[in-house]
Amino acid sequence: MLRIGLDIGSTTIKCIVLDEQDKVLHSSYDRHHSQIIAKSKEVIESLSKMYSDPLYISVSGSAGMGLAQKLDLDFSQEVYATRKAIQHLLPESDVVIELGGEDAKILFFNGGMDFCMNGSCAGGTGSFIDQMASLLQVSSKQLNELAKKAQRLYPIASRCGVFAKSDIQPLLNQGARKEDIAASIFRSVVSQTIAGLAHGRSVEGNVVYLGGPLTFFF
Repeated sequence: MLRIGLDIGSTTIKCIVLDEQDKVLHSSYDRHHSQIIAKSKEVIESLSKMYSDPLYISVSGSAGMGLAQKLDLDFSQEVYATRKAIQHLLPESDVVIELGGEDAKILFFNGGMDFCMNGSCAGGTGSFIDQMASLLQVSSKQLNELAKKAQRLYPIASRCGVFAKSDIQPLLNQGARKEDIAASIFRSVVSQTIAGLAHGRSVEGNVVYLGGPLTFFF
């Protein structure tokens, strides 16, 4: 029996197909543009055409519970799923940082399992990066390319998109280089993760980074 994992986050849907020997047969990573049911149906129907074997499907992700309940599928809470995957694939990991579309989380494995998650604000997540790219009138991919050519950094608040815009707009009005602003935006995400998300705990040792920004930018 083939096993399918569907991770349905706030902005993207991820799919992986494994055979009985844990070999990856297929994987995909796409934005669902808030059309969760339609996109999930598209993915599942595509898989049913690709494989004739019986399929076992398990769902995870912040937007996946409702779909799992509707379709009577197994659901795995995302922090639990991440912990099990890391323990299986990267057992020497000390810290896992995951930046999603609208949430961020950090898991500590050194000294016992512990995790922290951002609050209701999406500051420092993928949607924050999208908002800042829009403010600079570039795509998220272009924002990343601009950042590679930066010469200096500016302080930008990442805990809230409104505060960040109030930092960036004056810089644009004063003629600051977009390359420098782009790099400053990414630096602010790092600062938000270290200073805000980790709540004072040290991010050190073997650190694993997960999430859309890494997948789509590098």
